[in-house]
Amino acid sequence: MPAEDPTSSPFTGTTVTARHAAVAVLRESGRVQRVTLFTGGFVWLVTGYAEVKELLAHPAMAKHNQVVPHRDVTPDDLHAAVYTSVLTSTPPDHTRLRELVTSAFTARRVKEFRPRVQETTDGPLDALGRAGAEGSPVHLVAALGYPLPVTVIAELLGVPVHDRETFPGWSSVIDNASAYPGGTYLRAAEEMVAHVREMISDKRRAPADGLLSALIHVHDGDDRLTADELSSTVFLLLAAGHETTVDLITGAVHSPLSHPVQLRLVREEPDRLAAVVEEQLRYDGPKQVPIPSVATEPITVGGVTIPRGDVVLPSLLAANRDPERLAEPDRFDITGAATSHPAFGHGLHHCLGAPPARLEGGIAVGSLLHRFPRLRLADPETEPGRPPSLLMNGLAALPVTVA
Repeated sequence: MPAEDPTSSPFTGTTVTARHAAVAVLRESGRVQRVTLFTGGFVWLVTGYAEVKELLAHPAMAKHNQVVPHRDVTPDDLHAAVYTSVLTSTPPDHTRLRELVTSAFTARRVKEFRPRVQETTDGPLDALGRAGAEGSPVHLVAALGYPLPVTVIAELLGVPVHDRETFPGWSSVIDNASAYPGGTYLRAAEEMVAHVREMISDKRRAPADGLLSALIHVHDGDDRLTADELSSTVFLLLAAGHETTVDLITGAVHSPLSHPVQLRLVREEPDRLAAVVEEQLRYDGPKQVPIPSVATEPITVGGVTIPRGDVVLPSLLAANRDPERLAEPDRFDITGAATSHPAFGHGLHHCLGAPPARLEGGIAVGSLLHRFPRLRLADPETEPGRPPSLLMNGLAALPVTVA
């Protein structure tokens, strides 16, 4: 595959290496700089590790639910149903919502789900083994990357089995809305909101043991989630709870398979699985940038002043490969896995879904390597492609052989 121009936008369709090369070019030209996105909008792109960490925790960096794709064509009621969550709010609303959601999304609930995650992983691996038994390539994104996280988040929420095939298509469009026309986004959002509200109505009539029922009934004194907060939170968990984990799992398979020494090390020492997941988050995490923020007052960072009202994008990919922080930032190395990285955010908006994502990633990669000792890339000479996206950093496909 011919090399792509490394100066092209990292947010457009590209390859693994070309995206990181584009990010590196941007970082070299300025750790805090004003750029034009592929959407035509201007933002402040921040690429240094120290600067990104500072801004992610800065009190003048406000999430704003109006700074989202296609806001100009989205009806107010639909917009509120999708974007009234902890992800797009600031204190005091953020504090209240995070406390309410955290009270339902407990560490105990995640820990108790470990056996079900393992069981859910085994089914796709059985199918993958049958499909690749004669040495034919199997496509890991479709065969394992999607089925596992979708099933896990659906079961955590209590989504009926017959609904689980429909949500990935909707949430993929909404997660990557900048890459789709406004009409496509509106259709996906309208259909997903209608379906989520129907599910909520069903759970109100017949409460169950899942997270959705817990969210419906969670309260702090007389405080409860409003209808828009509830639908937005369910959307957030369905969308973020599967898309980022798909990208984490497939990336955490691709990186070791592309680095034979690291692959041999984790096969010989399975206790290093957690380090594989953590290094993948640092080396090639599932998100390019978090939801954009707006400067509520002038912010000086890295010697540059960002004016009040401007949109800010901290680049998680760039920060995690900052050469001022790491001696060999472009090297995948599980022996020196960085535990301090902003792949799941930092500060107020650190991802609530980090524990289940790490759990699923470790189980999926460990089970795959254990089940298929001959697992390898089907075409090691061809780099996987990256779909266009402002937020996400996934693989379009990952063909492997297992026999």
